[in-house]
Amino acid sequence: MKNQILRRFMSVAIAATMGTVLLAGCSKSAAEAPAEGAEVPGAEAVTEAPAEASQDAAASQDEMKAPYFKKGVYSSFPTSEMASQHTYFYIFYDETSGYTEDGVSGIGLPFACEQTDGTVVFSMGGADEESKDILTVESVSDGWVTGTVQNGISITFAPVPDVDPDNFSAQNYINSFADESLVYEDANGWSVKYDPSVIEVNQGGSVTTFVYTGECAGTNMITASYEVGSDAKTAVAEKAKAYGEGATTSEAPFPGAEDVTGYWAMTAPSAEGSGLVETVVARDYMDGYLMFEMTAHNSGDDAIDIPVSDALAAIIDSLTFNN
Repeated sequence: MKNQILRRFMSVAIAATMGTVLLAGCSKSAAEAPAEGAEVPGAEAVTEAPAEASQDAAASQDEMKAPYFKKGVYSSFPTSEMASQHTYFYIFYDETSGYTEDGVSGIGLPFACEQTDGTVVFSMGGADEESKDILTVESVSDGWVTGTVQNGISITFAPVPDVDPDNFSAQNYINSFADESLVYEDANGWSVKYDPSVIEVNQGGSVTTFVYTGECAGTNMITASYEVGSDAKTAVAEKAKAYGEGATTSEAPFPGAEDVTGYWAMTAPSAEGSGLVETVVARDYMDGYLMFEMTAHNSGDDAIDIPVSDALAAIIDSLTFNN
């Protein structure tokens, strides 16, 4: 596992060439990949070197003293690729630990680090000698840190402004520049993608709502909930009873888990009134059940109703599970 930093950056360099294509595949409508050599949207957020650094490469004595990294998020890349899109990040919980995350794949490693004057030792994913990467610090300016690893490759760490390290998602950060769907990751082990331009996410306890904020008739939303003490079939039967006469139930594979039985109930669109439609699907999950309930209102105008349906369906269609 030696020289993990070099191997990761070699893979990131390859990913940078394919990054826009890979990211475009994450959403319902793919963004057009920039031409070779074209400016990558968002790259300036983390790649524009401080003016002082370009005018005077010598860092002050104070900046050259440890610790070099504090709580925050740093984009990390080979110094020779300053102008490229950067998709690899080090998220520091504090001066001694954090994790890495690739903004394309979402994959990363936890790390511990020891900072002394002139050197930062990263223990990537473990404490043994084979997992250690040593960064020899060569320059520091306005939070930017540049140094070399064991093989002599120069690496730069650039602080990412205006982000919260406690809630940072590298994929969402990269996708936001390309108008891609964002990812909601639930603590109970599932995730979905959503369009932030028309979907507002609200989370509280075991319940998460995805509310459509574009033009629509009435409330249109998905409510996701995890409950213990019952099973999915019973919970859906109770929902169908609450929906009233005309509700139908069925069994079919659960979205994102085709080998798992999903229990469904739905109402037909009301011919009068607000055009309310309700649909629920649930599955047995851990010590209880996981349920997604969609509440929608049809205006009767396809130009309004179809975008609503597409946005909500895209959330359910993107459902994935960690295990």
